[in-house]
Amino acid sequence: MEERIERLENIVSLQDRTMEKLSDTIFEQQQQITMLEKAMERLAGKLREMDAALDQGAGNDAPPPHYGR
Repeated sequence: MEERIERLENIVSLQDRTMEKLSDTIFEQQQQITMLEKAMERLAGKLREMDAALDQGAGNDAPPPHYGR
């Protein structure tokens, strides 16, 4: 009986360590996801700015002055 209880305690202890490691991993992954979301938002903002700048310049179809026609 004592041996069975000891074995069960060892199993519970192992499961506790495993859950703690999983929790730490999930926490780290969430931090990475948050960081990547922020980076993606910055890149999306820059892309919108570049797109707007291209749209503003699209009406200027005249050839550059150095073409000298």
